[in-house]
Amino acid sequence: MPAPLKNDRLLRALRREPVDRTPVWLMRQAGRYLPEYRATRAKAGSFLAMAKNPDIACEVTLQPLARFDLDAAILFSDILTIPDAMGLDLYFVEGEGPKFRHPVRDAAAIAKLGVPDMETDLGYVMDAVRVIRRELDGRVPLIGFSGSPWTLACYMVEGGGSKDFARIKAMALNDPKALHALLSVNTDAVIAYLSAQRAAGAQALQVFDTWGGVLSPAMYREFSLPYLGRIARELPRGDGADRTPLILFGKGNAAYLDELSRSGAEGVGVDWLVELGEAARRTGGRVALQGNLDPATLYGAPEAIRAEARRALDSYRDGNGGSREGHVFNLGHGMSPDMDPAHVGVLVDEVHAYSAR
Repeated sequence: MPAPLKNDRLLRALRREPVDRTPVWLMRQAGRYLPEYRATRAKAGSFLAMAKNPDIACEVTLQPLARFDLDAAILFSDILTIPDAMGLDLYFVEGEGPKFRHPVRDAAAIAKLGVPDMETDLGYVMDAVRVIRRELDGRVPLIGFSGSPWTLACYMVEGGGSKDFARIKAMALNDPKALHALLSVNTDAVIAYLSAQRAAGAQALQVFDTWGGVLSPAMYREFSLPYLGRIARELPRGDGADRTPLILFGKGNAAYLDELSRSGAEGVGVDWLVELGEAARRTGGRVALQGNLDPATLYGAPEAIRAEARRALDSYRDGNGGSREGHVFNLGHGMSPDMDPAHVGVLVDEVHAYSAR
């Protein structure tokens, strides 16, 4: 039997229940800004070698928890594991990021895709979840995650990152039926993937819709939002206090907060381009909110970091009728490799100290 949770602030906050202080975790909290991470990566040889070795994935997941008083661990993995398991053959180019050797660019290629087997094709992810849960020993909850159907499709069609997303937007305009077929199989795969992570031991789940914000409102409501809603409706998560909360995070999602808050997800992640208080007013207490400090704040001096953390905490409270409940503190996006670990410690400690009830 897994150990009982010693720190359940994250789960309580996502249920909008009272907590003694606002929980905090950071996107990309396990990463290249930590010298211990860089040492592990040098030893392992590559990012994929780390992600596909459950013991190394566990080691890296736990590294930030040894330094900082974080309220959650997040699985060390990548959002592109699903398309890699579909046969697109993921690789990384130094300085350029992820690439696929076999992108899908027409209806015929999309028709060949299927949902991977979660315990064989993606068994290394589930093994990592099980190892991390064991090693955490109930210290904090473990967050599992996936890319969103739209964000996965961006990489699958473009073949990697993109400045203008020309190929996938052309598909949306010229062959929307093919794109919907791709988004549909991606959604089936995301639901199966998150469900398998939950079964392996993940205690909260997050969907990263990193590229949702590149879409026009009409395209977002056609090609991203409905599929996020399907995940929120169809992903089995249990009931009551045992329910596994789902967080929908998107960059550039401020215009859609009301719709996202009605999706059935327990939490919505907010980037730094909207005031947290405004986000709280728009979502009307229907969901917990996660966010939303500008990651670049961590380049500031310690007192500037403290001031910005306090401002974000106060903004949430002001928009939530004076209540601090239902807030998970995070950055509005992930950390960068050149950030100072000492500044992360300043931020985490300030969030806890200032929000203490």
